[in-house]
Amino acid sequence: MKATQSETRGPLRRGFNACLLRPDQVPASQPGLRVVGAFNPGAIATGPEEVTLLVRVAETVAEQRPGWIGLPRWDAGRGEVAIDWLREDEVTMLDPRVVVDRRTGFKRLTFLSHLAVYRSPDGRRLESAPSCRLFPVHEWEEYGLEDPRITRIEDRFWITYVAVSRHGAATALASTTDFRTFERHGIVFPPENKDVVLFPERVDGRFVAMHRPNPNQHFAAPEIWLAFSSDLIHWGGHRPLLGATGRWDVGRVGGGTPPVRTGQGWLSIYHGNDRPPGGEGVGTYSAGALLLDLEEPGRIRGLAGRIMVPEAVFETQGFVPNVVFPTGIVPRGDSLWVYYGAADESCGVVTFSLPEVLNACRPPSGG
Repeated sequence: MKATQSETRGPLRRGFNACLLRPDQVPASQPGLRVVGAFNPGAIATGPEEVTLLVRVAETVAEQRPGWIGLPRWDAGRGEVAIDWLREDEVTMLDPRVVVDRRTGFKRLTFLSHLAVYRSPDGRRLESAPSCRLFPVHEWEEYGLEDPRITRIEDRFWITYVAVSRHGAATALASTTDFRTFERHGIVFPPENKDVVLFPERVDGRFVAMHRPNPNQHFAAPEIWLAFSSDLIHWGGHRPLLGATGRWDVGRVGGGTPPVRTGQGWLSIYHGNDRPPGGEGVGTYSAGALLLDLEEPGRIRGLAGRIMVPEAVFETQGFVPNVVFPTGIVPRGDSLWVYYGAADESCGVVTFSLPEVLNACRPPSGG
């Protein structure tokens, strides 16, 4: 049952905290493009100390034409990146990420994203270059691959990512055993749906996912939903799980990291945005903690809002200022290593005390 909670307790104490990757450290995928973001990394432990990250790399057009704006997209028919040049008076800039084509009324992204594999020997630093890249292939990936999350289920790594196209933002599924070759399984949640995170174990014989429907008609505050599957491809049993809990997530609320098993329940770090309906700008993105029952994941055992807010310079300044967006989590003993996007530009890592995160979670006021 959906639950709500009043305002939050505030940020938790950070342990180790660092900016792992910036756009100027990532080579462009091809001539004519320029990297403007390396952020929102999926993360998973792949060894006793090793962590593998799947980073969203956003690229825009390198060429500057006065009075024009170049919008990149993947041309599936030709198998290459195409650039659409529009006059500046033909578009309305909504924010640094999105323009509206005045001729059609439809939105376009100012960049094209793909995914890059980075490896870290200790979770604190990355290798100097990506070891592999995952590019758009299908027509429904026309505007890019975004915001991957990684969950290990048995002997395979499963990756959910946002596939963006003129049809909207859908969620697709891929898998790998080595982060060198990938199998694509197609769209598993149609538009508009984002922030899909998979549980690492079956619950009562079924796979479980959290997802974020993104409806055009806003009859209520934003919500995270649950869904269930027998094969990871076909999903049903959809039900609302968590709505906005206070001022900090009144604009958006969505899944962040895949859940991890703890002695008190499934723990996930999720995101919220404080721009109210009809508000201007992008707003501030912060992180909260969500604790679900191990046997009944639809039952919320605890919530803690705004455990992490933009504080470091690389979080408060960037392509989109004041953003922390958790997308990966690696438990290590009594520590949680959380990997996140900062200012829609860079990758960060922060450690929290697991006991402190669990202690911050309080039973919801309704549910």
